[in-house]
Amino acid sequence: MAKNADNQVSAVRKAKHGWVLTLFFSVLTVFYIYPIFLVLINAFKKKGFITKEPFALPSERSFFALKNFVNGIEKTNFFAAVGNSVIITVGSVLVIVICTSMCAWYITRVKNKLTSTVYTLCLFSMIVPFQMVMFSLSKLANMMRLSNPIGIIVVYLGFGAGLAVFMFCGFVKSIPLEIEEAAMIDGCTPIQTFFQVVFPIMKPTTITVSILQAMWIWNDYLLPYLVLDLKKYKTVPIVIQYLKGGYGAVDWGTMMAMLVLAIIPIIIFYIACQKYIIEGVVAGAVKG
Repeated sequence: MAKNADNQVSAVRKAKHGWVLTLFFSVLTVFYIYPIFLVLINAFKKKGFITKEPFALPSERSFFALKNFVNGIEKTNFFAAVGNSVIITVGSVLVIVICTSMCAWYITRVKNKLTSTVYTLCLFSMIVPFQMVMFSLSKLANMMRLSNPIGIIVVYLGFGAGLAVFMFCGFVKSIPLEIEEAAMIDGCTPIQTFFQVVFPIMKPTTITVSILQAMWIWNDYLLPYLVLDLKKYKTVPIVIQYLKGGYGAVDWGTMMAMLVLAIIPIIIFYIACQKYIIEGVVAGAVKG
């Protein structure tokens, strides 16, 4: 009886703590979502009302319909920037996933000083601040003629390899070696074994890496700004920044509208794939 009473008291306490945590994280969620809500409502206001009434909902006097979106698209050549961002994001994610997954498989299965050194360097690249190498990187990229949407993919491969290799290595350790041995006995070459046997098993981590890299690359401003030839190529974050005029003048209505258009694709992509993130991270944490 005493044990049952203790269990009931413990359950009540856990329930109370659960409500407290739920309330706390609900309030925290509102704080995170509210800035996005402000951007959305101000995208439909006239310029003067955004500075005077930034927290108010659009009214009959302030409502500007879709004119901010039209003006922003015309001023920034937005669709060309979207095309550049899509090429860079999709190309970089594909290259990162393919190259780092193969690298992680080789590092995990072949144990020697070379693979240990490569793995250490990949981990080291995760902790080196970008600001330490950005000027030398931009100079090197210019010398190697990487200042275009295709060339910058090579740069993103270098910066995205650390996290991707780390996650893939954790997952490969959970794959039974007997599966690969059976494939080789059946006549598969190492390349065939990887792409026909190992890579399909990596699906959870592959999707997780793709989501994380895509969100980073699509929203990145500094690296394209330093590397790309801005007279020819601009990404979405860069063209939005160009809406800022001289002496700090900003067309807030147009900028808010362009921000909404910029975040819609990546939000849709994230919502569609979010269930795979935790699955991939947990799978990568399991060691065989």
